[in-house]
Amino acid sequence: MTDPDAVDQVFPDVDEAGLRVSHQKDWAAGVPGVAVAMKTALTQMGPIRSAKTLLKLNQKDGFDCMSCAWPDPDHRHTAEFCENGAKAVSHEGNKKRVTPQFFAEHSLDQLRAHDDYWLGMQGRITHPMVKQPGATHYSPIEWDDAFALIARHLSSIDPDEAIFYTSGRASNEAAFAYQLFVRAYGTNNLPDCSNMCHESTSVALAEAIGIGKASVRMSDVYDADLLVIAGQNPGTNHPRMLSALEIAKHRGAKIIAINPLNEPGLMRFKNPQKPRGVIGDGVQIADLHLPVKLNGDLALFQGIAALLLEQDALDRAFIDEHTTGFAEWREHLRALDWVQVEQSSGLTKAQIAQAAEMIAASRATIYFWAMGLTQHRNAVNTIRELCNLAFLRGDIGKKGAGLFPVRGHSNVQGDRTMGIWERPPERFLDSLATEFGFEPPREHGHDVVDSIRALRDGKASFFLGLGGNFVDASPDTDVTYAALSSAALTVQISTTLNRSHLVTGDTALILPTLGRTETDVQASGPQQVTVEDSVCAVHASHGPLQPASEHLRSEVAIVTGIAQATLGDRYGIAWAAMRDDYDVIRDHISRVVAGCENYSERAKQPGGFTLPHPPRDSRTFPTKSGKAEFHVAPIDVMQVPQKHLVLQTLRSHDQFNTTIYGLDDRYRGIHDGRRVIFIHREDIAMLGFEPGDMVDLITHWEADEIDRVARDFRIVEYATPRGSAAAYYPETNPLIPLDSTAEGSNTPTSKAVIIRLVPAGSALENDRADGQEQVGADEGHKARPEPVHLS
Repeated sequence: MTDPDAVDQVFPDVDEAGLRVSHQKDWAAGVPGVAVAMKTALTQMGPIRSAKTLLKLNQKDGFDCMSCAWPDPDHRHTAEFCENGAKAVSHEGNKKRVTPQFFAEHSLDQLRAHDDYWLGMQGRITHPMVKQPGATHYSPIEWDDAFALIARHLSSIDPDEAIFYTSGRASNEAAFAYQLFVRAYGTNNLPDCSNMCHESTSVALAEAIGIGKASVRMSDVYDADLLVIAGQNPGTNHPRMLSALEIAKHRGAKIIAINPLNEPGLMRFKNPQKPRGVIGDGVQIADLHLPVKLNGDLALFQGIAALLLEQDALDRAFIDEHTTGFAEWREHLRALDWVQVEQSSGLTKAQIAQAAEMIAASRATIYFWAMGLTQHRNAVNTIRELCNLAFLRGDIGKKGAGLFPVRGHSNVQGDRTMGIWERPPERFLDSLATEFGFEPPREHGHDVVDSIRALRDGKASFFLGLGGNFVDASPDTDVTYAALSSAALTVQISTTLNRSHLVTGDTALILPTLGRTETDVQASGPQQVTVEDSVCAVHASHGPLQPASEHLRSEVAIVTGIAQATLGDRYGIAWAAMRDDYDVIRDHISRVVAGCENYSERAKQPGGFTLPHPPRDSRTFPTKSGKAEFHVAPIDVMQVPQKHLVLQTLRSHDQFNTTIYGLDDRYRGIHDGRRVIFIHREDIAMLGFEPGDMVDLITHWEADEIDRVARDFRIVEYATPRGSAAAYYPETNPLIPLDSTAEGSNTPTSKAVIIRLVPAGSALENDRADGQEQVGADEGHKARPEPVHLS
């Protein structure tokens, strides 16, 4: 009998010669969003698997979407997912399989010759695999042998020579067990994907309000008078947010969009679940769009604040009772240089005044932000300035108001709550010591950037990745490749094939794990896991599909298996009991993690529960001063040489983080390709090019006197501020120097890369002529070079 869900898929490598450019859209979602979602699901999963998964996606009795951390509404639609959620589920639920035979037929060199799109579309990995020293292929390995191999290496090195990375897809249960193992082993080297995205947020909010999380509930979004969306593109990165914005708009809210690009999701939303979204014009999103220059947000926020102070549009009662530092901040703004503000922001005082007037008229304002604010040199100060605006108006701890960093990965916030952090607070370590009877390490560990440095410099020899695609997510691609290649052992816990499996240490392991879409049955019976969304809401998740292979193990089973093999009975930690029954882990969480008392029972309630948040709940602030803290920061104006642009790296619409689902970015008018750079038409002419020209992108980092190059990009004319440009990652990651990071958070400056353009191929020619070394010089859409050890 023919399998009704059988699919025969061929995903070729990207041929950039076929790239087409059309007009940018002025609205998001609508019928095309539904069509793309259904086509993707049916093509990759077939009708039965599509129905089983999509009807359970983001439901109270289903599983949590892996493609974003947007909160679930109380009242949910039957189809409570977006186009990109359907793509993520289809990618995981794909019926194609990467088997031992696949690895036998494809050498590492052959796999490296394929692009990231091809790799990801080969399907689910079915068996644990090992690359032995000197081997050209991966080969199968038994689980116990893989665990023993890891244990032998970890037992032979100092704990601080090991790196334990976590992506945001890990569940709370897996994350808690993981950090427990790592600290019982003896290190705080727990970098995570937050180091590369919202770490600036965590640092800024901890200083300003005492807790690095959103100070709102989901209901506040609907009750706000004004929503300010800064450095965020909800139409592509958080599409379900558009439904919430639609509700807020119908209740009378106004919206200010602050973004260099006027993205379609910030213009108009056609909700495909409502008639007006199918046959009508949908709903206008932004009432005001401010096309701020890259790195100009700090100046913009100070300009808005200065105008509010001039109008005396402030909440004096809140300032007097709940804040400190206001007088110093006010004096700083009284001396504000408006020439500098306009130069840095790229906006006129009149444009900024429009925003100030809307904020002054609002009784309750929510400030949203994402990577557009966090990945700059002055990112922490920029977010602190946004906090200052909220304090000025008393927009903390009241209905319809607050600070809302929108997390990108589905459980990156939960992982941090569970202790995945290289700089854990003392109170968490104290609770861990009390619960398990050992003294955890107190010295801070390595974040992502410092982990790459440690591997590069020979100070670390082991890397374990709990999910994610570390080498494609990290900056300074060739340096990162070389760093991972210098390790003695690299281990990747994964669902599908990615570039990190091909940039290996001497020995490498791939440990295949269950996905969110799959059932998890352990010795005590079926299990569920929990996750935390962007507004501190914790809820359960359990998948409906049979596992892709009988050889898969859950994240919890893999982590506890490694721990048992490495530590044995040390400290008497019951690793097997945690593996067999996740309630055992949740009981530990109840006693270790503040706010998680009676965790298992509360998490099993329909819809879960919300963690405490003192600023939101009671206007109390666990800062050093005990109050919300105003912060004074100078305006930094980027010094950009003539004939140079400032580049931001971003996602296409067919992409989640480094996972590429397709080759279209239809909202921006890009089809069948990815190597494009969006530039203002006057900048194109100023640089001596024309739309459609092929160019190489070069950045010069004075600290190491090295030119970094990304090759073969097609110029696309686009409405972006003069001097600003945009292109997709990971293709542009080679341009971001490892040492170019945000002050205070060490986050790579992926939104502020100063570049120059040269005709395609001429960068390589100049390099050969000058005999100078260039780093990050990828080969366009062709095979990337074999990782090398850099001196």
